[in-house]
Parts: sequence; C-alpha cells; structure tokens
Amino acid sequence: MTSMGNTRRMMSVGLIGAALALTLAAPARAGETPTAATDTNTAGWQLTPTGTDARFRGLAPVDRRTAWAAGSRGTVLRTTDGGRSWRNVSPPGAGELEFRDVEAFDARRAVVLAIGEGEASRVLRTEDGGATWTESFRNTDPRAFYDCMTFFDRRHGLAMSDPVDGRYRILSTRDGGRSWQVLPNTGMPDALPGEAGFAASGQCLVSAGPRDVWLATGGGATARVLHSADRGLTWTATVTPIPAGDPARGVFGLAFRDRAHGIAVGGDYRKDQPSPQAGAVTGNGGRSWRASSTPPPAYRSGVAWLPHSRNAALAVGPTGTDLTTDGGRTWRTVDTGSYDTVDCTPDGSCWAAGEKGRIARLGRH
Repeated sequence: MTSMGNTRRMMSVGLIGAALALTLAAPARAGETPTAATDTNTAGWQLTPTGTDARFRGLAPVDRRTAWAAGSRGTVLRTTDGGRSWRNVSPPGAGELEFRDVEAFDARRAVVLAIGEGEASRVLRTEDGGATWTESFRNTDPRAFYDCMTFFDRRHGLAMSDPVDGRYRILSTRDGGRSWQVLPNTGMPDALPGEAGFAASGQCLVSAGPRDVWLATGGGATARVLHSADRGLTWTATVTPIPAGDPARGVFGLAFRDRAHGIAVGGDYRKDQPSPQAGAVTGNGGRSWRASSTPPPAYRSGVAWLPHSRNAALAVGPTGTDLTTDGGRTWRTVDTGSYDTVDCTPDGSCWAAGEKGRIARLGRH
C-alpha cells in the first residue's frame, strides 16, 4: 500500500510539473495544421497527427495509449499508440451527424452521442473498435435536444436533453448503452425560462462514483448545477456565481474528483464578449458554489482534474489552457492554443481536443 501511494504521489508531481511547464511551450499559431510533435526539450501540449480538420468536442481517453475522439461531420477517431497515429472509425453514413460526446470503456467498446433537434439526437455503440456500429437510440420527440452523456461504470449511464415540458429529460442505460429508457421527470425541478445545457465539451453531464451525477446549465437568469445522488431519479438545483442571463452564457463544463469536490467553468462563448467570473468550486457535492478568486481570464468549455491530485486541474477553451494548483480557487493561463475539451486518465495521461482536427497530449517532447 505504501509503494502504491508513493507511486501515485510521484505520478501526480510529474503531471503537475508537466502542466506547469506548459508556460515554456510555444503558443499555437492561428490556423496551424496539427502535425506530429517535434523533438524539443519543452513540456506541454503535443499536437498529434489526426489527418482531419473536424472539430472534436467529444473526448474519451482510456489510458496512456488508447483514446477516442468524436466530432463534426460524424467523425470518430481512435488511437491505440498514444496519439502517434489515429484511425478513422467513423460510423458509415454519419456525415450529417454532429458528435459532441463519446464515452469509452476500452480500446474496443465506446458509445457516441450525436446532438440536434428531433432525430438528429442519437446514440451509437461499437464493440469492435469502430469496425461496426449499432444505433441504440434515436430521439423521436421534436422538442428534445440531447447534449451530453456520462457513465457511472461499464453498464450504467445517463444522457441529458434540454428541457421538455419545462424539465430536463434524462435518458438511462443499464446495459452499457445497448438500450436506453427515458426516466420519469417527477424528481426533476422545473427549468428556468430560457435555460438549457451546452453541448460544448461533453462535460455538461458528469458523474463521480456509482450514483452521483451533476448537470450544468446556462441561458436562464442564473447559471445552475443540478445534482442527483440516485442516478438521475431525483435532483436538486443550486445557483452558481458564473454569470448567465443570456443564451450564450452559463456553466459549460464540470469536473468532480470525488462526490464532494468539483469545479465549474464557463462564461460567454461569443468571441467579442468578456467572460468575467468564469470559474467556481464546491467542496460539498454542489450544495453550494464559491466563485474562483482568480478565475480563468476568458470563456472555458472544458475542465479536468489531474490524476491522483487533490488540487491540480486544467481548464481549456478557444483562447487557451489554464492551470490551477489550489483546487480551482485561482487560475493562470499556461498555453494559448485552442481546445474545447480536456480529460485525464488514471494512469497519468492528459488529452485535449478542439477545432481544426486538434488533438493533443500533455507531456514532454
């Protein structure tokens, strides 16, 4: 037990060091094409050669070698060599779909979510590394618009839709995404006028542990986070200090390192609008939220805790990457490349993805 604890602490220190070293990495140039990492002595985001210009808002790294990404024009990519090469495993005939979330269990099994009104919202599943896909859900309600998806384990998962009849709609699976059922909305509080979720990073619905799940909102008078401790049957809503009051503002991404400690990021996604107070933290499972004393300086859509760290996390958005080493209370920008989503794996790798085919790993060149 002592040996494993030491290993985890060393891994955490190494990752924090790599994140801090992002300040030494050369900023991404506007409009650059992703290429293989060059051999330098800096540590930071290493762009990988994806061979596409799709925008990837869905990201599911499994470990240091295996990761999945889902994006525009029905594009799904998979790597099994740490990002040195990516294989296009897009579902046939999916070119009109917009994939915004992907949840992967291993190198062979993954579930992707397509967003949109009515039948544009779909869930597809593969069990053979993307060689074949099965559509396991197609939304037939024109009022529903699914945004995000999360899994508690390899069997149990949820997907969320913007409000229907005044309440968020929750979709549930108990068989790893092979089948889905709409949950009753009796335990869901009423949505605010104009309130919705943001399908910006696959992080508007996140889980921690076997039963806890959180849902991020915006667009209403206030930006809220809803929490369920029973896999989506009953929910409570809490106001966050992140500004809302406009369809473009609110909470865009959530990350919980356990069922108590969470970070929320967001802002205003419009390029010409400022995003004051774009970060908030909770230490009680979302029952209350505190504004970051030094928040990210601009809109951020994705956030992830560094593996085995109690205090370090990364937040990403179109204008850069920010690092916190105090649990989300203060942030500083460490890279200016554009990313929409970020995620880290238990074995110590962090990945980010975004526009123009950009998928990167955190590490040393």
